[in-house]
Amino acid sequence: MIKIENVSKFFGEKRALNNISLTIPDGETLAIIGGSGSGKSTLLRLMIGLIKPTSGKIFIDDDDISNFTEEQMTKVRLKMGMVFQYSALFDSMTVGENVAFGLVEHSNLPREEINRIVKEKLAQVGLPDVENLMPNELSGGMKKRVSLARAIAFGPKIIFYDEPSSGLDPVTTNRIDELIISTQKALNVTSIVVTHDMVSACRIANRIAMVYNGDLIAVDTVENFKKIDDKRVKEFFRVI
Repeated sequence: MIKIENVSKFFGEKRALNNISLTIPDGETLAIIGGSGSGKSTLLRLMIGLIKPTSGKIFIDDDDISNFTEEQMTKVRLKMGMVFQYSALFDSMTVGENVAFGLVEHSNLPREEINRIVKEKLAQVGLPDVENLMPNELSGGMKKRVSLARAIAFGPKIIFYDEPSSGLDPVTTNRIDELIISTQKALNVTSIVVTHDMVSACRIANRIAMVYNGDLIAVDTVENFKKIDDKRVKEFFRVI
């Protein structure tokens, strides 16, 4: 599980997060919502160890990563997959090379086994036989799928999604939502989805957490979240 205990984060004198506590059990899909500058992306960066909390602790399973070195974090990140907002594919590499990247860098698997895994994961996200294409030959939705294939190639326990529907049309967004749901069910992973899209959050999540001006103001199941009598929460539901 992931456990966040009394975490605050300051950048200079600017407070980004204020005394956040949150537990995410294994196998859950949690959507973290909030407006621009709310602190939700800072929370994501803390959980994957890209930045350190100013105070408080963050546990990934039994590891308190709050003060881990980069070498220690590299080992923890082998449990994690990351789907970036803009896919973050390497333009100079083929699709297959992109998906294989983590396996090449962090495993001793023979090339034949890596190739097998690449084909398997691309098929799993609905993109069979695209290994030799270049990223610039793909649509935005296809790039997100390749990014997910790369994220699951190492067999992670946790997948982080940063604004997975950003820049996508409603039809493609729905397909990505369905892919997040099917991936969670197939692999029994823990999924943390940072999004400003309330429709997607309600579709994919077991629970929703809302960050507002650095404070965690609400955490609940989707159905209960819809009933919360808070104007800041209600404002998000007006788009549905």
